[in-house]
Amino acid sequence: MHARITGTGSYLPTLALTNDDLVSRGVDTSDEWIVERTGIRSRHIADDGQMASDLAVEASLKALAAAGISAEKIDLIILATSTPDYIFPSTACLLQSKLGISGAAAFDVQAVCSGFVYALTVAEKFIRSGSHHCALVVGTEVFSRILDWNDRGTCVLFGDGAGAVILEASDELGILASALHADGSHHGILEVPGNVCGGKVVGEPFVKMDGPAVFKFAVKVLADVAREVLDRAGMEAAALDWLIPHQANIRIIQSTAKKLGLSMDKVITTVDRHGNTSAASIPLALDVAVRDGRIKRGDTLMLEGVGGGFTWGAVILKF
Repeated sequence: MHARITGTGSYLPTLALTNDDLVSRGVDTSDEWIVERTGIRSRHIADDGQMASDLAVEASLKALAAAGISAEKIDLIILATSTPDYIFPSTACLLQSKLGISGAAAFDVQAVCSGFVYALTVAEKFIRSGSHHCALVVGTEVFSRILDWNDRGTCVLFGDGAGAVILEASDELGILASALHADGSHHGILEVPGNVCGGKVVGEPFVKMDGPAVFKFAVKVLADVAREVLDRAGMEAAALDWLIPHQANIRIIQSTAKKLGLSMDKVITTVDRHGNTSAASIPLALDVAVRDGRIKRGDTLMLEGVGGGFTWGAVILKF
């Protein structure tokens, strides 16, 4: 029994906010400054009435259509997000309701930008165990809701969006190897150190980040986990057709590719158009490359991410 991706989907809110748009809104920055340091040129921002579950619905419907199945076939929903609709119920349950189905297990995973890799790995274990056969795995974020638009060190980096895959039991090879890690001692370099208590916000409700520390940590662990998962799959990096990394910063992506000896021609990047969409970034990039024809059936892919927590992980799969 294997777990294989049979369909992909993604969704971006209508509003695209360019770097020049940020400048016109009063952010103390420039297009040149942002592009040079991050590679980001634009990001999408959800409407006031759009929640993470709304973005997830659109991406999920596209993934279902690509897989050629109805929502009723889903028996497991795992949704990765750091920006849920509510404290509870889970955004996965809200997504389930909006898809018009019931009965399937549904829950959220919170691993920030590694969330989709975590969710996909967990879903694969359910399928390999034989307990479930068709999983909807989603990454969805409305990070614009937790940004301080006066902090140029963070507000220029993030955007909103959703990506989804259908993961089904199959006789064909699918996920070949995975690895997940976390180290909570580094939480202070990237966090939203606030919560709600007694109807009031306690602490800081915005993203706080030590950019240089995050960069240094991300470059190291992404290279390490990539080598780890290659070893588990019994492969060399040269055997990969595509690397799909978390879309945080073009310099981190380039450094990871260099450490693996991969040409950037084998790396899927959307960070320039979408910014950092956290848990949504990997499935978004995957869907873009599937739909434009770069990724084809039978290709070998590595997905990898790193996020606040700190969490990190990687998956190798046959598409």
